Amino acid sequence: MSKPITFTDENFEAEVISSDLPVLVDFWAEWCGPCKMIAPAVEELANEFEGKAKIGKLDVDSNQNVAAKYGIRSIPSLLIFKGGEVVESIVGAVPKNAIQAKLEAAV
Repeated sequence: MSKPITFTDENFEAEVISSDLPVLVDFWAEWCGPCKMIAPAVEELANEFEGKAKIGKLDVDSNQNVAAKYGIRSIPSLLIFKGGEVVESIVGAVPKNAIQAKLEAAV
């Protein structure tokens, strides 16, 4: 069973920007209620898209450089990267099927 990858300021370039696969990044924080609401959906998608896409989480409190670079002002924010570029963004707690549909479009 695949688990979401932990993205950081240090590994973001290698894991996300340089990835051959599309990447879903869940920008979250420990204190964020809506972030905790979508966490199970993100974990399920990490399992369902294993080998087709990378799925991970980035704690905005611990990794402020990446969050600032992509203008993350409210969380949860989900960005989908393909070829090092943001191709889709989702802000707020949305149902799993909404995230899944945008991820499938990128794969």
